[in-house]
Amino acid sequence: MAEVGGGSHTLSLSRDSRRTVCSSWATEPVFSGTSIMAGGKSFFALVLLGACLVLLGGLPEANAGIRFNEPFMHRGRGMHELGNVKEYDHKQGFEATLHFVSDSGNNTYGADINPLHLVVRVEKSTRLRVYLSDFSNSRWEVPHTLIPRQKIDSKLKDAKIHELAVSYTRKPFGFAVTRISTGDVLFNSTPPTTSAANDELLFNSLVFKDQYLEISTQLPAGASLYGLGESTRPDGLKLKTNHTYTLWATDIGSINLDMDLYGSYPFYLDVREGGLSHGVLLLNSNGMEITYNKEFLTYKVLGGVFDFYFFPGPTPLDVVDQFTQLVGRPAPQPYWSFGFHQCRWGYRNISMTRNVVENYKKAKIPLDTMWNDIDYMEKYKDFTADPVRFPLKELRSFVDELHANQQQYVIIVDPGIATAYKDYGTYLRGLEADIYLKKQNGDNYLGQVWPGPVYFPDFLHPNSTEWWIKETQLFHDQIPFDGMWIDMNELANFCTGTSCTFNGTVIDDLTSCYLQCPDEFNHTKYDVPGFKINHVGAYEGLGYRTAAMTVKHYDGTLEYDAHNLYGLAESIATNKAMTLVRNKRPFVLSRSTFIGSGAHTAHWTGDNGATFNDLAYSIVTVLNSGILGIPMIGADICGFNDETTEDTCNRWIQVGAFHPFSRAHNNINNQPKELYLWKSVTVSAQKALGLRYRLLPYFYTLNYEAHKKGYPIVRPLFFAFPLDSNTLDVSYQFLIGNNILVSPVVTANTTSIEAYFPKGTWYNMFDWSKVVSKGENFTLDAPWDSINVHVHEGSIITLQDSGMTSFEVRKTPFTLVVSFPSDSLLSSASGYIFLDSGDDIDMDLQVHKSSLVSFKADFEGGNGLLKSKVKNGEYALKEGWIIDNLVLLGVKDRPTSFYLNRELIDLKVEMLADSGVYISGLGHLLGETFEFKWTL
Repeated sequence: MAEVGGGSHTLSLSRDSRRTVCSSWATEPVFSGTSIMAGGKSFFALVLLGACLVLLGGLPEANAGIRFNEPFMHRGRGMHELGNVKEYDHKQGFEATLHFVSDSGNNTYGADINPLHLVVRVEKSTRLRVYLSDFSNSRWEVPHTLIPRQKIDSKLKDAKIHELAVSYTRKPFGFAVTRISTGDVLFNSTPPTTSAANDELLFNSLVFKDQYLEISTQLPAGASLYGLGESTRPDGLKLKTNHTYTLWATDIGSINLDMDLYGSYPFYLDVREGGLSHGVLLLNSNGMEITYNKEFLTYKVLGGVFDFYFFPGPTPLDVVDQFTQLVGRPAPQPYWSFGFHQCRWGYRNISMTRNVVENYKKAKIPLDTMWNDIDYMEKYKDFTADPVRFPLKELRSFVDELHANQQQYVIIVDPGIATAYKDYGTYLRGLEADIYLKKQNGDNYLGQVWPGPVYFPDFLHPNSTEWWIKETQLFHDQIPFDGMWIDMNELANFCTGTSCTFNGTVIDDLTSCYLQCPDEFNHTKYDVPGFKINHVGAYEGLGYRTAAMTVKHYDGTLEYDAHNLYGLAESIATNKAMTLVRNKRPFVLSRSTFIGSGAHTAHWTGDNGATFNDLAYSIVTVLNSGILGIPMIGADICGFNDETTEDTCNRWIQVGAFHPFSRAHNNINNQPKELYLWKSVTVSAQKALGLRYRLLPYFYTLNYEAHKKGYPIVRPLFFAFPLDSNTLDVSYQFLIGNNILVSPVVTANTTSIEAYFPKGTWYNMFDWSKVVSKGENFTLDAPWDSINVHVHEGSIITLQDSGMTSFEVRKTPFTLVVSFPSDSLLSSASGYIFLDSGDDIDMDLQVHKSSLVSFKADFEGGNGLLKSKVKNGEYALKEGWIIDNLVLLGVKDRPTSFYLNRELIDLKVEMLADSGVYISGLGHLLGETFEFKWTL
């Protein structure tokens, strides 16, 4: 392997000469996938390239001297020196040893681990891995059982094409990842000095201790970053500089701003000039803070390893595709889950629940799924029904009524298993299987949640899934529910302590701790580590109102390491349980999530507020979730906490109708918020949900696309228009797929909005009026009962008729909306649709079980041709679906002749003002290919 040699090398370049030299090297990378030197390059060239990587990574221009391989022996700092490099075959990486050297005895946060093991691997042409851990001892890593992936010592497959290159500095050690095609530096951990006149670093060199890891990367001024953790962000979708993002799964309402919430996502998407995008994942489940400054990004992590993955894109969609190839493709969701859902904490009995369903029917508002919160349980015990308020016979009858009307029923389940009831079968079977979390002495760890004293299942335990499946099956045999909502799984605990006991005294306030926890402040090095992350905005101990960090899993793993994975582990078990018990595609909704959770569960934004601000924030969280690989996401419509207003609820259903997961939900302490309670909200719901239900084939096809490629169902505008830099700052509009733009009202008492439209012609999907944009803002009317939804030129969207349930919609004929630009005599459009039963466990294109129909249209001089191509059309033919209507947008003149498969036919034609033509009566089977031609 070619390396930068030892000794001292100084490059002194003027500002202009630095730019010239670095520019030339950026287009001719020395390293191909690893730090391998290309043929013919000299040793000096390697040093020069390393210097340029630092320069290109954002070194201040005032620094005229770049010192490579010189010790940065700053006061109180140490550094690592690289050695013992071993090269892999086919230029697919290398491994090396890092030795720590220091001029001080600074042991802040503990002693430095020495030596370290470095591995650089090109695992695919679109995936580069940089792994750093203790050389001598194994350390905690995310279990392969939760996120299956290549092991660090597994054999590499030869990646024929390398998209990314890696270089390094030997002393102090740092590495840089570069895009080979452009020379753009994507990640550079070598710290530059702040000026030529002093030796202060812009950030620290690598730090690796048992409970404190730190690494930084330089960032160019033009980077736009998205992702990183789950929090309610009042500043919009794009990450803001001078912000610190805390990653720690926490039971705290999303009504709180800029705090760690339910999920932990150490992944970000970086969009550079010209739309070139890449992704960076740190696969580490320990608590961490990530600070984003203008010139650099810093990770401060409480343990584990540095396991970085780099995804080159180059488009945002490519990045998400590459990212979800690693962490897991999003789970396919059942067709019915894209209908509207209603829930409330506070449906006190079966009669109240049944009345809500009836009232939706009377109000003619679509409703697919009815939910019950913890009210249905007997004393809040999982897998039980209250014998007085929800007697099993009546509850079963209600669920049977829902099913008879092709509606569904979803229940909530919390992880805390009540211990105070000695005849409680779920608890007893858990004891027998020995699957509960343990204290240090081996006893079951006691916490407190809704049912009082509880034990928590250890979902990392190999026997826990079998136990969970059995409990699900036993209750499903009594109440055939269709989905499971797993809540409180951060995990939530109303007490704080490493060893609590219960003396039998209960207080009325269920959320206050009444266990006896003498050590409630958790003075252990795990609950209160030396470096304190900004947990709940107050630097609370990590064990605050959750399981103590000293709690053990079955194999000795500490909760300190595995805390952020609890929701993911429970989601995996629940997905398996629902699949086996129902023998249908599962629907799971989890509050706590981690990287890879989208492969098993849907998600929602949590306990939000009932304000316009919360409405706006929810859009940001929904978009962020899609970027992070969890596309089935929504917010509690009308707001969970606080009292709502008619105006708020009215505008919220207009937005929530177009999120992937569309559910209204409410707190027991607030007045009811069902959509039918206000006349204006009823009208808005009918209108917005009416269009959503027409769009169900489109949503469902995006569900298929998400499952196969990882793509978000709803997306930021820059995902479809990466070359338009104006889209990078748009936070409160969103795209459904790449083709439908939703521009909501997010402020009170407003009947007009400012909305950004990327270049092209956009057609309003309610009245087909158009907006022709050069890439600019427009003022749009937004009457109280309306939301602006526009379809973009070049697309073919498949609609069906609306209905009160998704089942009704599936029985209706199809309409194709073909969108051409309004100002072009020559144009084209395309689209496709995926169809299956909506409930099969697998979502694949299979003979007799699914169909895929693609459409292509060309338009020239007023005449047009629309063709279809069908794969596995037998399924669509069996269902008897027909294409009955066409909406040809951008067609200004009335066609006079129509040909279907070259035969002249008569059709009804209606002009849509100056926007297009509506054609009805086609009556062609969707499962058969066709060629439709119109002429003037």
